[in-house]
Amino acid sequence: MEANKHAVPQTTVHVSGGNHDQHTHSAADQAVIATAIHEIEAKKVHWYSYLTTVDFWVVVIIGQVLALCITATNTFTSLLRMENWAIPSLQSIFNYTLLALIYVPITFFKHGPKKYGKVVLRDGWKYFILSFLDVLGNYFTVLAYNYTNQLSAQLLNFWSIVCVVIISFVLLKVRYKIFQIAGILIACGGMGLLLGSDHIQGTNGGPGVDLLKGDLFALLGATLYGISNVFEEWFVSKRPMYEVLSFLGFFGVIINGVIAGVFDRASFEASTWDGNIAGYLVGYTLALFIFYSLAPLILRMGSAAFFDISLLTANFWGTIIGIHVFGYTIYYLYPIAFVLIIIGLVVYFLAGSMLGDSKKPWLGDNQEDGVAGFGTAKLKALNMARKQGLAASDGDRI
Repeated sequence: MEANKHAVPQTTVHVSGGNHDQHTHSAADQAVIATAIHEIEAKKVHWYSYLTTVDFWVVVIIGQVLALCITATNTFTSLLRMENWAIPSLQSIFNYTLLALIYVPITFFKHGPKKYGKVVLRDGWKYFILSFLDVLGNYFTVLAYNYTNQLSAQLLNFWSIVCVVIISFVLLKVRYKIFQIAGILIACGGMGLLLGSDHIQGTNGGPGVDLLKGDLFALLGATLYGISNVFEEWFVSKRPMYEVLSFLGFFGVIINGVIAGVFDRASFEASTWDGNIAGYLVGYTLALFIFYSLAPLILRMGSAAFFDISLLTANFWGTIIGIHVFGYTIYYLYPIAFVLIIIGLVVYFLAGSMLGDSKKPWLGDNQEDGVAGFGTAKLKALNMARKQGLAASDGDRI
């Protein structure tokens, strides 16, 4: 739109780099960003336009990579149990340790001592809550499988999607379009087919040690997952990803350590320790580390809701791996269910704007409260402004 292009003077302004705190942008910077965002949204589009963008395919591919990571962690967990090893808190603590070892130094280097100290004092308690929710979500979900059968646990995991939609609607003012709701329902229908086929084959059902207790643990874990996913989406839209991951890892190590010392002490003596266990733990940790490192991207480019429905395909990928590792046989409903879930992901973005879910309502109309990081609507606007010669930029955007 030519009128929008000349809404600000045709001079180049310097966009703040460095830490990318939302408060560092000047009025001139924000005017450029606002103009670019309006230009992007004013473009004449068709109902399928967003599906033709690189962003759409990137977010779908990342979602499937995350689903494969979840499948890998489930596979390594099953192998650990076959070796008589089950310590939920210790199993996850290595991932949080790796996150802390990599992202804490990066954050300290990017911010500097003074800035880092201010972040700790201002946001440390918020990051602790995020880590607490995430750690307990992991812990209770793993614990549920010790008491209930897999079919019940997976059915209850649907609750995390419900939690995400409700919390996003009430607290973050997200308003879902009809196609987004339809996409969620179609994807859930595909997952229902997967679970139904498992039940028909008898691969996911069966008795449990204490079904009620296990189902309650699964429900609690799904609830905590849903809350933490929304909380993390809110965080990574406002702060650099490396900062969020650094505190998630740091506090995760502490919280997991306390849980291990209090609740899992007896499991240390009862579990087997050998080379196989070490190998499975390494595989589990690497898969989970990749998952945690990529999750902020899909939360920025998509949303917590899209994140959760993307993970529904994990059961399909789990069956493919199970054919080669555990001798499973594939049922004819599996390909149909997988296609349904993918269709749900596509429908979710029909008739949406060219910014998709990357424009977050809680950041303001012009994303003034957000960080100009990779995958954000703010960075897309800056890139457009640079192409028009309206903005220059230095520094990284992570």
